[in-house]
Amino acid sequence: MPSKYSAKSDNPTKSCQARSSDLRVHFKNTREAAQSLKNLPLRKAQRFLRDVLRKRQTIPFRRFNGGVGRSSQAKMHKCATQSRWPQKSVNVLIALLKNAASNAHSKGLDLEKLRVTHIQVNRARQGRRRTYRAHGRINPYMSHPCHVEVILSERESSVKKPQEEKNKKAVAKKD
Repeated sequence: MPSKYSAKSDNPTKSCQARSSDLRVHFKNTREAAQSLKNLPLRKAQRFLRDVLRKRQTIPFRRFNGGVGRSSQAKMHKCATQSRWPQKSVNVLIALLKNAASNAHSKGLDLEKLRVTHIQVNRARQGRRRTYRAHGRINPYMSHPCHVEVILSERESSVKKPQEEKNKKAVAKKD
């Protein structure tokens, strides 16, 4: 059976995944929030999202930043001056990380070593509604939902480089 995830983890026994489809949250806000979680440890990512809900930190908007206001809290991020606090998208990402953490717990992985190695947001099919305007006109009233997937992996333990002998002399080779 083919995997429905766009990426595969290097070590499936040391990773877990979670995904959600057709979420009724704005694609652009969710994409920017997800990009700020890339390569963060799980606990730090959860803490960051809780801080965004409390408006202590912001989500930097890098790509989809048209009409996004500037915030003084955006100075914490070296890459952006525009930022927001997208509540609904953050709540969705918190729930998804919680689901992935429970999947990791059931696999027997150490939650303190988990890191967000892959997170991706894709556009879903638009919801079509209509709004009624003056003079008998009708305009489309579209929603922009999204699909989100996340893969958490345990950090590999770092191996120290062996010390080289200090009394070796560099030998220059001549041609």
